[in-house]
Amino acid sequence: MAARITARDRELLAFLAEHRLVLREHVQVALGISADAANARLRTLRRADWIRWQAPQYDGHCSGYQIRSSGLAAIGSPLPPPRRPDPRGYPHDVGVAWLWLAARAGSFGAIGGLTSEREMRSRDGRDGDHEAPFGIRLGGTGRGGRERRHYPDLLLRTAGGKAIAVELELTRKSRTRLETILAGYGVDGRVDGVLYLVHTESHAREIAAAASRVGVSSLVHVQLFRWGGSMRSFERNLSPVGVRAHGRASEAER
Repeated sequence: MAARITARDRELLAFLAEHRLVLREHVQVALGISADAANARLRTLRRADWIRWQAPQYDGHCSGYQIRSSGLAAIGSPLPPPRRPDPRGYPHDVGVAWLWLAARAGSFGAIGGLTSEREMRSRDGRDGDHEAPFGIRLGGTGRGGRERRHYPDLLLRTAGGKAIAVELELTRKSRTRLETILAGYGVDGRVDGVLYLVHTESHAREIAAAASRVGVSSLVHVQLFRWGGSMRSFERNLSPVGVRAHGRASEAER
């Protein structure tokens, strides 16, 4: 007999669907419940076989929860199941979920919408090579002969309708890769600003210099961001988006 799904189950499964990996602490914040209540709800979803627990790997990283195909089907989501986490990307996967919650809570000011990287990639994959993909076109073709595209970690739409790409940049990209992405943003008229969140001043200077070299300094804002791994540290370190829009608007609303 199929498990009965509740409105609260749907809410939690929808959150899990947006992210590659979710911690119990994320669930507490997402639903506004205690640690015990979050654990109980996660156990219920596991018993229904809608989610799985990803056991720790290597140095103890990669533990967390992921939605299964059955969980996606239970809420009618067209998203694919998330891939198993890579230990190298674990801090980023965890951080993006905190970033989503912080944006939803108003850390960037009033917003009109949020779109995750998983949702953007999935929509582009379902729609094929349509005229206005979410992905930022980079020119040329990649694996499988597909058009090369870049996806931000989060696409935030302000209350005034401006589109802000948010990049949680925990590791450095090569100069060529970074400049290619920034140039792609520069020619994409749908993006009104790009916010880079970085850990160190040297990394911030590196991105600012790359933006200057490709002529998109007015589009890109780099914010120094020291994250202690919790929602509270996200809220302390983030500020409303004030990204100037290169040639498309005077300023994206706060």
